[in-house]
Amino acid sequence: MPETPLPQSGQPIVFRHGIVLTMDDTHTVIPDGDVLVVDGTIAEVGTNLSVPDNTFEIDATGGILMPGMVDTHRHMWQTAMRAYGADWTLTQYFVWYYLQHGAKFRPQDYAAGNLISALDAVESGVTTSVDWSHGLRTPDHGWAAYEALATSPGRFVFAYGNIHVSPWEWTADPEVQKILTASRDDARMFGTQIAFDVPNQDENFPELAAYRVAKDLGLRVTTHAGVWGATNDWGIRNAYAAGVMDEGFTYVHAATLSADSYQKIAATGGNVSLATESEDTCGQGYPPVHQLRKYGIPTSLSVDTSVWFSADLFSAMRATVNADRALEHYLAHQLEPAETVTHVKLRAEDVVHMATRGGAQALGKDGEIGSLEKGKLADVVLLKNEHSATWAPLVNPWGQVVYQAQRGDVHTVLVGGEVVKAEGRLIAGDLPGVKAKLDDTVSYLEREVGDDWVAGMHPEIPEVEVLYNPYQYKK
Repeated sequence: MPETPLPQSGQPIVFRHGIVLTMDDTHTVIPDGDVLVVDGTIAEVGTNLSVPDNTFEIDATGGILMPGMVDTHRHMWQTAMRAYGADWTLTQYFVWYYLQHGAKFRPQDYAAGNLISALDAVESGVTTSVDWSHGLRTPDHGWAAYEALATSPGRFVFAYGNIHVSPWEWTADPEVQKILTASRDDARMFGTQIAFDVPNQDENFPELAAYRVAKDLGLRVTTHAGVWGATNDWGIRNAYAAGVMDEGFTYVHAATLSADSYQKIAATGGNVSLATESEDTCGQGYPPVHQLRKYGIPTSLSVDTSVWFSADLFSAMRATVNADRALEHYLAHQLEPAETVTHVKLRAEDVVHMATRGGAQALGKDGEIGSLEKGKLADVVLLKNEHSATWAPLVNPWGQVVYQAQRGDVHTVLVGGEVVKAEGRLIAGDLPGVKAKLDDTVSYLEREVGDDWVAGMHPEIPEVEVLYNPYQYKK
């Protein structure tokens, strides 16, 4: 536990003398600002605030205050195999989880992945996560996933999915609908969605039944769209023709869509969740920041899966800026005559918006989270590290967040005014207990998978032809 005292539950809290990135409509920055939290909401944001008696004070000098980050697409259950697939392709991922070993997860294994991912998120300053829960083979798996989220620190949107059965089948299951309804009406949850894809080019559009269930239950749909070779324009075309592309639906990746599909997403009030590390690595298509900017599509960021990628949005922000700028320079260099980019289009400030306010807007929660404004829920992150040379000098807060900060710099995290991380240490949840559950899960999977367990981490490298190089090294 932190060495200094912690605030009591419900005690007012004030952060003093930090650089405040409000993420309000004009992205106001307060260079020496305070944030006051009372009764779980933000009571005031400003300078030299007057506070109630018995207010707990946190010194934010030399740090940055920002809203809690929002991850709009994370397969939380797969965190039970963190980093396992670091050298996978998307094909190997599909084979492992869809066709082979992902089907071995028991309900308790699914829950263990969700539990550790939830702690992982809040530790890195992600206070709201969409659990893109697409491995729910049975209702028992669904109940286990839901309960893990409901009992974890943080805010969670439960996006129910089942990759093992067609969406028009599992969404019709009364027991599944019972889970969806229970989650939707549970005050411990921050929302419920239905998660499914449209992988087949079928003019009969059987997925329409799943869209209709979502409509009947008052739930949003989140779908992987624009994934090379898997889900492309036909899914958008069919959904648009059927009139089921509703406002607030989320299209994940959206990397290989046509201009027509982007226009349909924009026209129907859809949004896109980028998982740029994933798109860079897996081959869904080039991260489409340039396309989303062109068509004015609201954008948020996501981790995707910790079986591969970084489990924080600092990495997502950095990857997104880098991908967009790399493409911008590359395209300029291919022109005849070649040109030089003198001013980049995507700024650090833009991706901080995507990681905070953009995520809140994607979830329809902009009135509650995503910015440090009076009346909003007190999801507050303090970035500060007095022991790191990386935090001196502190000149450009946007650049500091995107290119310099990482999870070890997350000093304090509040969710609804309750401290979940203090002085750089996670204090909420039962980390030792969750680790014990993970030990059991990993031991079980090793036994079930057998010799493939180690081999799965080290895919073979196919033999390739090495072209003759006429230029030889000479001393």
